[in-house]
Amino acid sequence: MWPDTPRPLIIGHRGSPLYAPENTLASFEIAADQGADAIEFDVKLSADGEIVILHDATLERTTNGSGRLNRWSRAALQELDAGAWFSERFAGERIPTLEAVCATLGQRLYLNIELTNYTTPWDNLVARVVAVVKQYHLQDRVLFSSFFPHNLARAHRLLPQTPCALLTWPGWKGRWALTPALRSRQYWAIHPHLSQVTPTLVQRAHADGKRVHVWTVNAAAEMLRLAEMGVDAIFTDDVAQAYRVLRR
Repeated sequence: MWPDTPRPLIIGHRGSPLYAPENTLASFEIAADQGADAIEFDVKLSADGEIVILHDATLERTTNGSGRLNRWSRAALQELDAGAWFSERFAGERIPTLEAVCATLGQRLYLNIELTNYTTPWDNLVARVVAVVKQYHLQDRVLFSSFFPHNLARAHRLLPQTPCALLTWPGWKGRWALTPALRSRQYWAIHPHLSQVTPTLVQRAHADGKRVHVWTVNAAAEMLRLAEMGVDAIFTDDVAQAYRVLRR
């Protein structure tokens, strides 16, 4: 199970995206080297039903491909360059599969798997991800998160020993979602946006037996403020800075 520590856990948001192209093995490995406790990444299904890691529903921003990811096969996706857009140093970096991350980093880091089938909400993503987690015996090292409660409900039914966390948006949508999330027994943690977090929220979540993992925290002053509130983890793009600040 994920550890309890006196300081917030450091979760590399898509790895270490200030130092390497997001959601790549290079980014995840750099996050580990910089001192991350865990990494967060986004999973989706390819056209042939295989699990790949990419944030966007389309390919243009972080690869040399174009169009919707779910219209490409896994083999075709893995021919794309997912690193040259960031710098020539990472030219040739590929879109990783969930299997590759589990095999290479599953015993080194905790894995926050965000279920991001937001444009295809009723596909088979959850069941496929659960099967891979079981294949690599990572039930105690994985955390499922999503903005979609039905994704988490299905994950909880299929793998009840693996924790789930509801992501919430800033503003009124987040406030609306947090109240039932704090009451629900299926959530081990809540993942509120930085703008939503107050000492009262943290105290209430802890009183309800839930952890608070905050996204996305990049300023040192905010890291210290949240640590003083007692949050359990932060997501950050700057793992190196978070390590310096929170391990100080």
